[in-house]
Amino acid sequence: MTEPTKNMKPDENTMEFSDPYTIHHSDHTGLILASKPLDGNNYGQWSRAISMGLSAKNKIGFIDGTITAPSFKDAKYAAWKRCNDMVTLWIVNSVHSDIANSIMYTESAAAVWNDLKDRFSQSSDSRIYQIRQEMVENRQGQLSVSSYYTKMKALGDELVSCWNNCSD
Repeated sequence: MTEPTKNMKPDENTMEFSDPYTIHHSDHTGLILASKPLDGNNYGQWSRAISMGLSAKNKIGFIDGTITAPSFKDAKYAAWKRCNDMVTLWIVNSVHSDIANSIMYTESAAAVWNDLKDRFSQSSDSRIYQIRQEMVENRQGQLSVSSYYTKMKALGDELVSCWNNCSD
């Protein structure tokens, strides 16, 4: 068993990772958080992937409004600006180029997030109807049982997600 470093305080590493202003060595401006870029038709899956990625990096507050810009004179403003710009670039890098051009000059990651949500998310009722229709019309056809099940499970999971987010 290894002995803990004597100079390190027990909570030092935990505090660093829990600080949303911390930028880790793996965080860079070219990072892609969603494997499929937003194309206008895949907002639900895309927003879920981005939310999970930002949550894992402790940066979700930059888009959900829980981390807001401090005063320009505040000592934390530079750290907020740096992280906000990083999160904004992660979002820009995860959308198609025509969409990226329309959000590039937006000042905050939260404003970018809300703009994309307003433009591309469907109301829960219409999306629930659309998913139900897809499930009713879906046929196995030439798909393997595994592929058919996977497709139906994805639709079912999205339907549950829509029901859970009825307030949208």
